[in-house]
Amino acid sequence: MLISEIYCSRQGEGLLTGTQSVFVRTSGCNLRCGFCDTPFASWSPQGDSMPIEEIVHRIHGEGSGAKHVVITGGEPMIAKDLAELCEKIRSDGFHITIETAGTEFQPVDCQLMSISPKFGNSDPTLTRAGEWRQRHIATRYQPQVVTQLMRDYEFQLKFVLDVPEDIDEILDYLEVLGRPAGDRVLLMPQGVDQNGLDKRRRWLEPLCEKNGFVFCPRMHIEWYGNQRGT
Repeated sequence: MLISEIYCSRQGEGLLTGTQSVFVRTSGCNLRCGFCDTPFASWSPQGDSMPIEEIVHRIHGEGSGAKHVVITGGEPMIAKDLAELCEKIRSDGFHITIETAGTEFQPVDCQLMSISPKFGNSDPTLTRAGEWRQRHIATRYQPQVVTQLMRDYEFQLKFVLDVPEDIDEILDYLEVLGRPAGDRVLLMPQGVDQNGLDKRRRWLEPLCEKNGFVFCPRMHIEWYGNQRGT
């Protein structure tokens, strides 16, 4: 598998925020989000090709006693050996979270499917992406995949908002998904610096309260800043 980085840190987003975890970041993505904060795993995929055994060995080496593994990307659900990797990790007793945009399905052994569907605010500009813009728009909307992931796994839905008006597209999407429970719907401010996140938090927290959703801060930005390996 093409792996861009493996490191131990605290989970900064979602229902397991604060949990010490080993992060395995696969490299390669079928989307090109304009606000992507890991371009080294999507826009310009970088990394080393590693056999499953080496990845598992690195997880144990980085873990420092952590029993949670987060497989992220890029888009890990397009990695052909993901199921085998999950099987090996689970056999060693780890809890697995997979972070995905919900555009691809494959059966894997994981305990939390962290699904972050992408909407219009993620579309790259024509000047930046060219041919990728239309591919991104055509690929990002896959509610049938998200519905299957929700049915088969414990899940959380993480939505990124840039402006308050983004809530309209999210509410429409949740109707398509059958109105999942509000405590599984997490709204997260878009941004990679604390100042920008704080500004969006001012209107996003009340929006969460109004709709019965969970506000999802990006705590790793507050703890470490926007840097790799955190």
